[in-house]
Amino acid sequence: MSEIDALKAQLESLQSEALNSFSAAESVSDLQQLRVQYLGKKGALTEVLKGVGKLPPEERPVIGQHVNKTKSALAEALDSCEAELALNAKVARIEAERIDVTLPGCGSGRGALHPVQQGLDEMAEIFSQMGFQIAEGPEVEDEFHNFDALNIPPEHPARAMHDTFFLKDAGDQPLLLRTHTSPVQIRTMKRFVDEGGQPPLAVVAPGRVYRCDYDVTHSPMFHQVEVFMVDRDVSMGHLKGVLKHFLSTYFGKEVSIRLRPHYFPFTEPSAEVDIGCVFCSGKGCRICKNSGWIEVLGSGMIHPHVLKSVGINSDEYSGFAFGLGVERLVMLKKGIPDLRLFFENDVRFLRRMGAN
Repeated sequence: MSEIDALKAQLESLQSEALNSFSAAESVSDLQQLRVQYLGKKGALTEVLKGVGKLPPEERPVIGQHVNKTKSALAEALDSCEAELALNAKVARIEAERIDVTLPGCGSGRGALHPVQQGLDEMAEIFSQMGFQIAEGPEVEDEFHNFDALNIPPEHPARAMHDTFFLKDAGDQPLLLRTHTSPVQIRTMKRFVDEGGQPPLAVVAPGRVYRCDYDVTHSPMFHQVEVFMVDRDVSMGHLKGVLKHFLSTYFGKEVSIRLRPHYFPFTEPSAEVDIGCVFCSGKGCRICKNSGWIEVLGSGMIHPHVLKSVGINSDEYSGFAFGLGVERLVMLKKGIPDLRLFFENDVRFLRRMGAN
C-alpha cells in the first residue's frame, strides 16, 4: 500500500471512530472534550497531518483535500450532536420544572404569638383597663432588690444555691437571675419616691423569672406577673375585689375565690388564693383532687418593712401585692397538662394553641 493510500485509510478510520464517539457522548461537556481530542492543536487529526510532509509534493494537495473533508465532517457532526444534546437538556429541564397548576396551593401558615405571650398580654391588658401601669425591670438582679428589700432574711431557703441561679459577684453584691418579678415592685416604688412622687401607685410588672426547678409543673425559666397597689387605707377587701375581677375576666366567667392564711416574708397578713375549679365548677374532679378548689397565686398586704425600704411611710400608706404564674393560669384556661409543652417547641402543640 502506498503512503497516500495509508493516510487515506487512517483518515477514514479516524473519522469513523470520532463519529461513533460523538454519538455516544452524554453531555455538551463530553463533546467539548472530544472536540479537543480530535480537532485540537495536539489532537488526532493533527497527528495524521504530520505524515503529509513525507509525501511527494504532487500528492500533498490530494491528501490535503481529504484532510479538509474529514475536518469539516467532524466539525459538522460535533455541532449537530451539541445542538441535539442542548435541546434534550432543555426539554428535560422544562419537564422537571413543570408545574401542575391544577394542584392545590401550598401556602405558608399564618404566624401567631406563643400561647404564653398571648396569656401574658391578655393579663396585662386586663390590669391596664383597671388602671394599673405596666413596669419592667432587669432580669439580672442583686440581692438587695431580689431579697433584702422584700424582707427575705439571709437564712431563707430561697437564697440557697439549690433554689437560685447566682452569677459572678459585682463588688460586695452577688448578682443572680431574679427569682420573681417582685424586684420590679421595689425598683418602681423607690424610683417613684426618689423622683418626689407620693402614692397612690398601682403597677403591674410582667416578665421572665428563673429558679432551679424542672418537672411537669415547674420550669427553670417561667413567667410571672407582679401586681401591687399603694395608697391610703388600702385593705384586704381591695385585694380581694381586684383578684375577683381579674380572675373572672381572664377565665371569661364568674369565678369564686377564697383566701387562705399563709406566710410570705414580704406581705403581712398573707394569703394563698384559690379559685373554684374551672373544670368541674366546684363539684370535684381529678384536676382539683375532688376539693372543688385550685390554688392559683400568693398575695397579701405589703409588709411595713418593704414600704420602709423604699422610703414610703407605712403609718400613712398601705398596699397589697400578689404574684401569679402566667404558665399556671394559661394551663388552667386551655387545659394543658404539662408545663414543659410550652418550651419544647412542638409545632403540633403550638398550632393547636394558635401559634403556628
